[in-house]
Amino acid sequence: MEVNINKLNGVTNVALIGRLDTPASLEVSKQLEPLQSDAAGTIILDCKDLAYISSSGLRIFLTLRKAAAAKGGKIIVKDINNDIRQVFMMTGFLNLFEIQ
Repeated sequence: MEVNINKLNGVTNVALIGRLDTPASLEVSKQLEPLQSDAAGTIILDCKDLAYISSSGLRIFLTLRKAAAAKGGKIIVKDINNDIRQVFMMTGFLNLFEIQ
């Protein structure tokens, strides 16, 4: 699992590449933890190259959303594939996030 974080003009773009399964989510959670304190802006979770997401991965998304909501920020989930869209639909995440 690879995570690329780029900040530009108050927008943080997080590219998620690979499988966000339970073992990978431990490392990804550590990498994204600093974004929680900087969640007042816009965070884009780019899922174009994300092949799979587990419940642990969903928890990471939810944690970022809660941090952003508390600080007046916004989370955008971008370019999810059909499999991940199905997971988002079944879990109600489609209603929690702005999907682009």
